Amino acid sequence: MSQKNDTVTLLLSLLITLIFFGAGSWWLSNRFQGKNNPNNLSEIEKISPEQKSVLPQARFSQGENLLIVEGAASDKQAAIQALGKGDFQQAVYLLEKSLRANQNDPEALIYLNNARIGEAKSYTIAVSVPIGSNVNTALEVLRGVAQSQNQINQSGGINGIPLKVLIADDADNPEIAAQIAQKLAADNSILGVVGHTSSDTSLAAAAIYQKAGLVMISPISTSVKLSNFGDYIFRSVPSDFVAARALAESSLQKIPNVKAVVFFNSQSGYSQSLKSEFTTALGLGGGQVVSEFDLSSLTFTPSKSLQQAQQEGANLIALLGDSGTLDKALQVVQINGQKLPIVAGDDVYSPKTLDVGGKNALGMIVAVAWHLAANPNSPFVNNSRQLWQGDVNWRTATAYDATQALIAGIKAESSREGVQQALRSSDFSVPGATNPVRFLPSGDRNQSVQLVVVEPGSRSSFGMDFVPISR
Repeated sequence: MSQKNDTVTLLLSLLITLIFFGAGSWWLSNRFQGKNNPNNLSEIEKISPEQKSVLPQARFSQGENLLIVEGAASDKQAAIQALGKGDFQQAVYLLEKSLRANQNDPEALIYLNNARIGEAKSYTIAVSVPIGSNVNTALEVLRGVAQSQNQINQSGGINGIPLKVLIADDADNPEIAAQIAQKLAADNSILGVVGHTSSDTSLAAAAIYQKAGLVMISPISTSVKLSNFGDYIFRSVPSDFVAARALAESSLQKIPNVKAVVFFNSQSGYSQSLKSEFTTALGLGGGQVVSEFDLSSLTFTPSKSLQQAQQEGANLIALLGDSGTLDKALQVVQINGQKLPIVAGDDVYSPKTLDVGGKNALGMIVAVAWHLAANPNSPFVNNSRQLWQGDVNWRTATAYDATQALIAGIKAESSREGVQQALRSSDFSVPGATNPVRFLPSGDRNQSVQLVVVEPGSRSSFGMDFVPISR
């Protein structure tokens, strides 16, 4: 009986030990793996900045990763797999096949040019675009870069050496852009960067490129804060100073005593910059801003805003918001119903404006960097139509110009410092989409803007077109 009790006691002790050990293991496992741990966030916060800056490779690609997933054909996907394995010959075959089916695919064309180079000696630049947040803008920029890369490689390369392009997806997020800039700056093979998109994102990345001594040329950012940012920072698009002045002068010519109501986004550096420059330019010409309304405000109401502005004597609407507030800006266009004339910044230049604005948008004047119809016979326009089987817009043109500038810099001296010195030279000039690419000492593009007006037309499918205004 005593022996049986001893056996039972031993078994119970063993069972309790196993339960305790199992519970301890479960706790330790969850402690280190972070499962079901309500305090896991505090553990994440203890990660060092160096660890936080590590980005997934899926944000970068020379062809080994598919970044634009939407609408990717099976041949293109197979080509990506082939490139990941280093099978360049198969990748070239598949990408050529994919492009025959969808010629309007800049990502595929960039990867094709990279695959043709394979492991041969090459120069490399990067382009950072907002694939994760605005794939259409990303495609517009990539078309300009791809066209320039394709052109230089078909003509024998840069001093006989072909050009590779690395694509990065910054999702137009300042934090992600800064991390991408850190990684690109650490890669000594990268000789220059075309990017980024919004002014806030470009400013976040610019600080890192400047410190690292890596040239950045933004094809889209127009904020005056980027002017004189540093001797490695450039842009291939005119600044808000130029655009605001053109809009103000156009308004003052038509309205003797301009009293403008401005719609803007207080959360956007671009919008704040354009608003400030427009207000100054208007004031210098004898006009004034009588009302300002924040499109990003939760209490914003377009009808009440317009009513209040008219009570204050407004005779002009200035839409100076960004792409994130375009829908609200178009509500203003609809409610206005052509009562007051409208001027707008380049983020209003969108097919959505023609579609949603419709007849209410007629007469609206928009400042953009470039317009195809103003330069119908230029080689760039003809080549782009043949390459992409359609018309391109100003973002493609300025991205092309930025890439052309980097190519010229590399041709002069194939080092980061050499590229910067070439672009900073007072006699630097390279043929662009239409006009030569030249930079002011501030790093700004030395070029005026193109004003366009919404008129009835058949180029778009909306019965309305943006038409260049002769100045």
